[in-house]
Amino acid sequence: MNTQGQEPAGSPASRRHRPLYMISVAAQLTGMHPQTLRVYEAKGLVQPGRSRGNTRLYSQADIDRLNLIGQLTSEGINLAGVVRILDMAEQAEEAEAEIDRLRSELRDLTREVHELKSRLTINELAPYDGKSPAEILRGLLEEGS
Repeated sequence: MNTQGQEPAGSPASRRHRPLYMISVAAQLTGMHPQTLRVYEAKGLVQPGRSRGNTRLYSQADIDRLNLIGQLTSEGINLAGVVRILDMAEQAEEAEAEIDRLRSELRDLTREVHELKSRLTINELAPYDGKSPAEILRGLLEEGS
């Protein structure tokens, strides 16, 4: 994801969110009646995209979400429970993304600290004192012999 919370245009994640399927196709893919899909949209469970002609267009992510909603409701969970479960799942995904970002930042900082410690060690072993690198090297070689 970029800094604005959107995936790069060609990424698999952005393709997954591309609105492609009209409501009749989405209904077939999910085994739900088109009216059920409209109800779920009205209740905020899914937000399909819209074409220029205002036709609902469902993405693969929407289809996956609708399949999950269907699975949950078939297990006896009411729509209020489904909303809570979906909300918690989104929060978990956001937390995972934040953890991944923090892990990456920690790796970068660890490398930076390692580099700074290396430089500090080098400076302790061979203080600069205004000498050229060749003079410092000669001094180190003379100390070692």
